[in-house]
Amino acid sequence: MARAGLTAERLTQAAADLADEIGFQNVTVSALARRFGVKPAALYAHIKDAQDLRVRTALLALAELADRAAAALAGRAGKDALVAFANTYRDYAKEHPGRYAATQTKLDPETAATSAAGRHAEMTRAILRGYELSEPDQTDAVRMLHSTFHGYVNLETQGGFRRHPREVDVSWSRALDALDTVLRNWPPA
Repeated sequence: MARAGLTAERLTQAAADLADEIGFQNVTVSALARRFGVKPAALYAHIKDAQDLRVRTALLALAELADRAAAALAGRAGKDALVAFANTYRDYAKEHPGRYAATQTKLDPETAATSAAGRHAEMTRAILRGYELSEPDQTDAVRMLHSTFHGYVNLETQGGFRRHPREVDVSWSRALDALDTVLRNWPPA
């Protein structure tokens, strides 16, 4: 029997909040049950297992991030769009480190196809159309952008840049300047 007040949506939101507090890798069914003051078995009326909980958290985070990115991109093109998009990812990762980690969850093809992941890819491609990139260059540029954003954010949030006196925000801005320059001057095949 389902416990009153517990729903899959409420558990997912709580798991996302918990991920931001203790790290996505530390979110377990037991930890979530403790948060609600119930036994872990009470959660299984709403979720299948720990993997289901991880996937639900990833889907929530992907949707939140896609909504933020879409709002940031509205009415922008070129470098303005690139910067808004990149800053949205970076800000989300800093505000919601556990949720951001969840966005890196490997999803099965069917789940991925129905998730907000496709929106992320389409927004990136829309930015690149402003730079007049077409396939196969567009795919290469999508990979470059996502690798740069994710790599920078991971290094920054892990404290990888703290040993140098140069401001991290200045380096981030310069990295975005460099990406804009590369995209405007994409090398021929």
